[in-house]
Amino acid sequence: MAPTSSKFCVLLSLTLFQLHLVSGGRLANGSSPLNQGLEEKTTTIHFFFHDIIVGEEPTAEKVAEVEMSKTSMTGFGMVALFDDPLTEGPDATSKLIGRAQGLYASASQNDLSLLMVLNYVFLEGEYNGSSLSILGRNSIFSSTREMPVIGGTGMFRLARGYALAKTYSLDLLTGNAVVEYNVTVIHY
Repeated sequence: MAPTSSKFCVLLSLTLFQLHLVSGGRLANGSSPLNQGLEEKTTTIHFFFHDIIVGEEPTAEKVAEVEMSKTSMTGFGMVALFDDPLTEGPDATSKLIGRAQGLYASASQNDLSLLMVLNYVFLEGEYNGSSLSILGRNSIFSSTREMPVIGGTGMFRLARGYALAKTYSLDLLTGNAVVEYNVTVIHY
């Protein structure tokens, strides 16, 4: 197995383990949040995701590519890791509120769709220290894409909901993109 394939397998195993931990809707002690007197809240968050593939300081890096992905129109089989800034506005100089950290993989042979496995890690304001976990399909040329929120930490413990993504800008030569996100979550 190639070194990049080993890294990918370890990362995928860790991600699946995380998904196992957040499933079930139970607290660490096995009790339901309802038995703890916690009330559900709904929160909507708006931000911009900056995916920089080419430039002085890239935030995404291809870590695996199968032979087929080099000739496929969809890049099928390509896997990239990213640590992208999340900002209040669409400009790169806008206030940084967090990071999007995870991986995306070209998972379709027929259209340009990515498997997204990521955490939004918040670094500012009332959500500082909290995170949201996303796992879903991102058909990047659709005008609006919906991906499920499958969990969270801190303020977003036991979160569930959805993230709506809309491309704000895309450079077809570099692949660099700014994506607008509206995320709605129910949490305790």
